Amino acid sequence: MDSKNDPDLIIDSEGICNHCHNFDKAFGLLPKGEDKRKFFENAITEIKAYGKNKKYDCLIGISGGVDSTYLTYLAKKNGLRALLVHCDNGWNSEVSVQNIEKLCNVTGYDLYTLVLDWEEFRDIQLSFLKAGVVDIELAYDYALIATSFKAALKYNIKYILSGHNIATEGTYMPKSWRHDKADIINIKAIHNQFGKIPFKTFPKFSFIKQRMINRKFEYRTLLNYVKYNKEEVKKLIINELGWVDYGQKHYENVFTRFYQGYILPEKFHINKRQYHLSVLVQSGQITREQALAEDRLPLYNEAQLKQDKEYVIKKLGFTEKSFDEYMKAPIKNHSDYATVQKYWDVYFKLIKILKPLKNILSK
Repeated sequence: MDSKNDPDLIIDSEGICNHCHNFDKAFGLLPKGEDKRKFFENAITEIKAYGKNKKYDCLIGISGGVDSTYLTYLAKKNGLRALLVHCDNGWNSEVSVQNIEKLCNVTGYDLYTLVLDWEEFRDIQLSFLKAGVVDIELAYDYALIATSFKAALKYNIKYILSGHNIATEGTYMPKSWRHDKADIINIKAIHNQFGKIPFKTFPKFSFIKQRMINRKFEYRTLLNYVKYNKEEVKKLIINELGWVDYGQKHYENVFTRFYQGYILPEKFHINKRQYHLSVLVQSGQITREQALAEDRLPLYNEAQLKQDKEYVIKKLGFTEKSFDEYMKAPIKNHSDYATVQKYWDVYFKLIKILKPLKNILSK
C-alpha cells in the first residue's frame, strides 16, 4: 500500500504505517489466555440468561462466508438458539447459496431472509455507479444492517452477534476506500439525483429512528475471544458443515467479486487484497513473504473475469460501451452529495447547548 491507493497513509520515522499501529493497539486491547476464555464463556452465559423462555436468544447475519459460518458453528456448539438472517440482493453465487443451505441443515437454525426487489435495487446500484463514488456497495451494506434490525425487532431479540474480528479483518480500512455504512442520507441523496425508481421496498429507517433502534441492541464480536486462524477454521467448517471455499474474502457474492477484483483496482486504484493480507501478516497467520507472493497473483482468474464482466454488464443493463464510459468517468467523493454528517453536526450542537441546562437542573 502507498499514498497512491491510500492518500491518508502515514509512515513514521521507523517505517511503520498508521494501519499497523491501529492494528497493534486494537489487538493489544483484546484479552489473552484465560481472560479470553472467561470473556467468551461469560458472553455465552449472558446471552442464554436473557434469552430464557424466548424462541431465540441471539441473531446472526450470514452470507455463506467464513466468518459468519464459523460464528454460527460456535453459537450452535455452545448451546445458543440463534436466528440466522440473510439479505439477498440478487447477486448470490451458487456456492454461497449452498453454504447457507448446508449451515441451516446442520445447525437446525431458522433462517430469516429478505429478498430485495431486483428492479428497485438494480436502480439503486446504477445510481451509485453514475454518482462515481468509491463505496458502490454502501446501499447493500446498509440493507444488511436494516434487515438485521427488522428481524431483531420482529422477534424481540436483544443480542446481535457479529463475525467481525481483529485477527482477520483488522480495524478500519482506509477512509478513502469506504463510507459510513449507516448513512441513509447519502444513499437517498445519490438515488434521488440519479435513480429512476423511487424507494418502495428497500429496508430503511430515518436517521433518528435508526439511532433509537440501535440503542435497543447489544453487539457481541465473539470471534475476538477465541483462537481464530483462517486456514484452520476453513478446514474445520469444510469437515463439519460441508462448507465450500469460494476463493478470496467476500467473493461469495458475484457483484462483490467483480467490484473488488475489477472495478476497485481498475477505476479507483484500490486493491483490498493488500489490506486483507496485511492483517493476516500482523496477526501472525502468514508471513510477509507469503503475503507478497499471493499479492503477485492475479486478482481474477481470466476466464472467471470474462464471465463475470459479461454477466454484470448484462444484468445491470449496461452495454460494453456504456460500461467503459463509466470506468473512465471522473471519480467523486461521497461528500459531493448530502451525508449524515450534517445531522451529526446538529446533534453535537444541541448537546453543547443542552449540557449547561442539564447541569443546572441536576443541582
